[in-house]
Amino acid sequence: MPQPIDNAPAPSALHRNRVILIALWLFFYASFTLLTPPLLDDADSVHSEVAREMLVRHDWVTLYANGIRYLEKAPLLYWSIAASFKLFGVHTASARLPLALTVLALALAMESFGRRAFGSARAGLYSALILLSSFGIFIFTRITIPDVAVCLWLTLGMLCYWLTEQQEHPSPLLCWGFAACCALDVLTKGLIGIVFPMLIVLAHLLLTRGVRRSITRIRQLFPLSSIILFLAIAVPWHVLIALANPTQGHPGNLSFSHGHWTVPGPTDGNVHGWLWFYFVNEQVLRYLNLRVPRDYDTVPLALFWGLLLIWLMPWSAYVFKAIASVPWMKSLRRQTLDASQSTLLLLGIWAALPMLFFSFSTRQEYYVLPTLPALTLLIAAWLAKEADETESFSVPNRLAIAGQRISVVLLILGSIAALAAGFFILHSQPPSPNTDLATMLRQNPGDYALSFGHFLDLDTRAMGAFRTPLIITAIALFGGTLLNWLLRLKYKPHAANLWLAAGAFGFLLAAHLGLQIFSPILTSYNLAEAIAPQLKPDDMIVINGEYESGSTLGFYLQRNNIHILNGRSSNLWYGSFFPDAPPIFEDNNSIRLKWTGVRRVFLWQSLDDPLPSLPTKAYFIAQSGGKEIVSNQASTY
Repeated sequence: MPQPIDNAPAPSALHRNRVILIALWLFFYASFTLLTPPLLDDADSVHSEVAREMLVRHDWVTLYANGIRYLEKAPLLYWSIAASFKLFGVHTASARLPLALTVLALALAMESFGRRAFGSARAGLYSALILLSSFGIFIFTRITIPDVAVCLWLTLGMLCYWLTEQQEHPSPLLCWGFAACCALDVLTKGLIGIVFPMLIVLAHLLLTRGVRRSITRIRQLFPLSSIILFLAIAVPWHVLIALANPTQGHPGNLSFSHGHWTVPGPTDGNVHGWLWFYFVNEQVLRYLNLRVPRDYDTVPLALFWGLLLIWLMPWSAYVFKAIASVPWMKSLRRQTLDASQSTLLLLGIWAALPMLFFSFSTRQEYYVLPTLPALTLLIAAWLAKEADETESFSVPNRLAIAGQRISVVLLILGSIAALAAGFFILHSQPPSPNTDLATMLRQNPGDYALSFGHFLDLDTRAMGAFRTPLIITAIALFGGTLLNWLLRLKYKPHAANLWLAAGAFGFLLAAHLGLQIFSPILTSYNLAEAIAPQLKPDDMIVINGEYESGSTLGFYLQRNNIHILNGRSSNLWYGSFFPDAPPIFEDNNSIRLKWTGVRRVFLWQSLDDPLPSLPTKAYFIAQSGGKEIVSNQASTY
């Protein structure tokens, strides 16, 4: 058994570090970033709307979006947003607050893990600083998706397990804490909430103890009571939603013919219940790329792995040194590991497993996130060890030399990025006042499967709108990497790391300002504000295309009865086949009839698509971000 690490940093250092971390979190995650930009179309506003409809329907079991059953997601994120709405009202900031608090909890958990695991307050500080300043954590908390919460429960679960490994006789509270984190993770993201932590723990036990000693150890971890606690937390919602959403009619079954599997789609009134759709379709068949409908794009494998370096930037420069510190070969040779090596092995397994798991399935770019806490801890451990070696003036100082070499690479990359930003600053002109950014973009619809893929539409002319973020980017990346290099040359790696973090936070500020400028392309908020003063309860709102294309209309106008023209697909598709689904789907014939009726119709329309054939004049109401709203009646305002 590994011997526990002596970890008792000074209370004053611990207090100072936590104050720094909370201040950084407050500025970058819990102030202006809660308020701006408005919620974006697609997942951001859809998930917030699901939470709002929880309150409207007084139903905390079955999720609904736009009045239709939304059965593919676990509930914990939506419960937290709905609770925030209940306390603070339905607003942009209250929709984002739960994720912001999740980031704070994750940062504090990372600080505790790093400090305890490596016996260093500095390692704890680095762990949380890297997490808070990493581009991936920041950018994927700009949209209301649950993946950062997956990171939190996985981190807390691994911390509980690591603490049990420091004890000859594990505490039942730690074992129950691990079980509770797994259950909460299941309620956050489904089966990976139990698959990831269990595989990581089993792999670590087998590599450090062998089969027989692993079985003995598992028996010491209070497995029966832990399983009971896990089931008590995770099972009730699953039972309730399965009972509330049974199979309807006579849906088809999965079949194998002509060398491949066939998954039949639902028809009106003939649809599998939640149990099949959630576990079989959304968990198993999605992993196998057999999910219905087959509208789920997957990130290419090379890009998936490469994005890991982007989401960790600029700290990804140290990731290879950090991974090299994991005693892979020693563990495979069944050699005895000390406490520090056992910890590094645990983090290495944790970092590798989610990436390998999704390498064999469909994947999105943010599926990388569960790996980031483990890599962050490994990087923090290496940086803390480098700083200790440098400050002790020990010889040979291999880590100090490696840190200096990496700082040169970072300076080169930072200089290139600053020069690129400077090029756009010098070769672009600020747009005229009130210019719609959408008119300056080139279209790359093939890239829109990526989150924020619309940013790839930017060209030299459009970059003129981003002069302020570009200036901040140039200063942050060049200044941070320059000071990092200079201070490492002077054998002051701790100060160098702090300046590198400052440059990373500067880049996050630039990224947020850039997102705010670009947001009209990604949201229909301005259109919702334009029609809100003249909208009456009986008026009809119609989205020409998929609901997700203009889903901010539903949230900001607080309407859960938006009609969809030629867009029965995506998130609303499966639930629309249940017998109680509202009749909100329109075709060309039905919209022509409604257009000539007495009821006022507001039609949301992308400027990239032709206006549907309408029997009478379409009156222009508003335009923003490459989208417009027209009506069958002239505006009286």
